[in-house]
Amino acid sequence: MLALSGPGQTAGMSVFVDPIIADLDVSRSAVSTAYMIGTLAGAVALPWIGRAVDRFGVRVVLSAVAAAFAVFLVLLAAAQGLVGLTAGFVGARAMGQGGMTMIATTAVAIGVTRNRGTAVGVTTAVGTAGISLFPLATERLIAAVGWREAFVAEAALIAVVVLPIALWGLRGLGGARGAGDGEPGEDGGAAEAWPLRAIVRTSMFWVVSSAVAISGLVTTAVFFHQVSVLGEQGLTPVEAAANFLPQTLAGLLASLAFASATDRFPPKLLICGSMTVTAATLALLPLVGPGWTAMAYGASLGAAAAGARAVEAAAFPFYYGTASLGTLRGLTQSIAVGSTAVGPLLLSAGRDAFGSYAPVVLMLAVLPALVALAAPFARTPSRPAGARV
Repeated sequence: MLALSGPGQTAGMSVFVDPIIADLDVSRSAVSTAYMIGTLAGAVALPWIGRAVDRFGVRVVLSAVAAAFAVFLVLLAAAQGLVGLTAGFVGARAMGQGGMTMIATTAVAIGVTRNRGTAVGVTTAVGTAGISLFPLATERLIAAVGWREAFVAEAALIAVVVLPIALWGLRGLGGARGAGDGEPGEDGGAAEAWPLRAIVRTSMFWVVSSAVAISGLVTTAVFFHQVSVLGEQGLTPVEAAANFLPQTLAGLLASLAFASATDRFPPKLLICGSMTVTAATLALLPLVGPGWTAMAYGASLGAAAAGARAVEAAAFPFYYGTASLGTLRGLTQSIAVGSTAVGPLLLSAGRDAFGSYAPVVLMLAVLPALVALAAPFARTPSRPAGARV
């Protein structure tokens, strides 16, 4: 399920950009703007998808999300201008990057009660590996049949694989409220529903949400402009593109390591660690050059980004239980998706202002550093007496 969110992820969409520009005769800035609008608008839908998971269950919502995802991919295939393209981006980002990603890890958190962090880590690592295969496979498909046909093929893949998983592969897995694991949180409370208004008043919620949002903002910014950013440091375009390999490999290992560690250590300490690594990596960018320093930069940043996502997926059931998990993760996923839309534009504008990426990246490094400092002091949530939704 997580792997097949690939057509809605930035990596999966990126290989369509040049063919779309050439076929529709639009500018790169226009396509980028349509993509940003689609991403931001798609993020608005995620809290509603999360609430639906709590109310109707994983199977029902996944079926609806997968069907809608396939429809929007077909809409992208039929786009004749920027309006249709933007509408397709809205649905593909909301259902693919947002909905299927959120439901995949939420389903594991609901259905697995022992070694939950390890299970989430395995899901994230394997799913991320699957997502990373989509750009290469899709690029070959586009070369063979064209970009419109490739979108239709992806839609068929979603319908043929994900819908059967939802309808028959997840039998017995209800909604978050119906799947109460009976496990106490760290505060020893019963696994009953937290009101969202109570959750958002806890410092832990804001630390976890800030970590995910800032990690998405800064890493998407430097990944989106990676060839140009590393080009300033002396790398050739080929060397800069090859840097995605250590990022991906390190990210897979970090997903397993960080998520498994949540079974043994408080997640807030792991958030502190991932944010510290993110800040340090960005701060050391001016020292990066061709060779081992570039590989270390890529591996470090990939590991930190993957670690933050893995910890978030395990932290919320750890601190708040699973009874309102869909609603909670829908909200945080919306924040995360929104932040990824802003990052590339912010870095590009900063480079235009300063004439170089380095000053902007150094300023961005302050954001994860602040979260790293705040995380250890976040209070462990204490469930309100008789809290129910």
